[in-house]
Amino acid sequence: MSDVPERGHQRLAIYAVGGNALSNPSLTGGKAKSAADNVMASVLEDVVDLLEAGIRVVLTHGNGPQVGEMLLMEEALFDRRAAFDDDVPMPEGLDHWVAATQGTLGHDIATRLDNTLRRRGRHEQVATLLTRVEVSPTDPAFSQPTKPIGPIIDNLDAVPESWAIGATNMDAGPRRIVASPIPISIIDSDAIEALLSAGAVVLCGGGGGIPVVTEKGGIKGVEAVIDKDRVTALLATSINADYLFISTAVDSIRLNFGCDDESKISRLSVENAKGHLADGQFPVGSMGPKVEAMLFAKESNPEMKVMLCKPGDAINAMRGEVGTTIIS
Repeated sequence: MSDVPERGHQRLAIYAVGGNALSNPSLTGGKAKSAADNVMASVLEDVVDLLEAGIRVVLTHGNGPQVGEMLLMEEALFDRRAAFDDDVPMPEGLDHWVAATQGTLGHDIATRLDNTLRRRGRHEQVATLLTRVEVSPTDPAFSQPTKPIGPIIDNLDAVPESWAIGATNMDAGPRRIVASPIPISIIDSDAIEALLSAGAVVLCGGGGGIPVVTEKGGIKGVEAVIDKDRVTALLATSINADYLFISTAVDSIRLNFGCDDESKISRLSVENAKGHLADGQFPVGSMGPKVEAMLFAKESNPEMKVMLCKPGDAINAMRGEVGTTIIS
């Protein structure tokens, strides 16, 4: 823990926003923008509702669709230049584009939140923090990619041989997948706590954080996209949050998702969640990392209230009326 002064008894919530809430990969054009705008409006209302309940808020967000699009543009530009120049610099890589999307998405979310706060008569300032997250260079995820990024792939025949392709049961089709190593530590956690102590609403950990490894000479970025829910859970335990919200497109955790006997779960015990994970109920490309992140937070701090809900449902989820709550 840092030497930042204690927040006293004021409660703290960590709220994770999915990358698909910012740009749904199954939609295109005006429909995608309209859907994202509606979801983001619900997220921001959740934030202000929590603030009005006397709860400090830290926001994290995904970037799967966006970082994939940026990587595609860079690779296309590289191919175009390489056709005329043998000395083209190699592409920068995923860590740079995670950093870039932290900036672009952070700017967009912070601007919208500022406007929502003013409209609701609030005076908090929003601070967007570029956030680095340490991973292990020997994490098996580097040889077993699972994290979907970018848009739905319409033509598999046009996909480069170097790509790994996968699909999740929450997507409309196949997507590119990349390494998603487990986060070890949040390098900028002291700065996050300092901003909280100053009274800011903090937006951090965008896209799961910029993935770095520690070397003799310091830290170095690596090719990966860390799961934002796992980073959010690590952050929640690191700064001793009272509430953890995983917001997502579905209103609760489901058993037998997509089947005729699909059922909602309003309260899920740690023991049962582990059993369902072992049984394959929660796949690695969709609900699996969310459930694992929630379990990590709950087991690390049994007093923390850990919930999954749709954007706009945060307060009702706290009351147990909607969503799924992890219980000991």
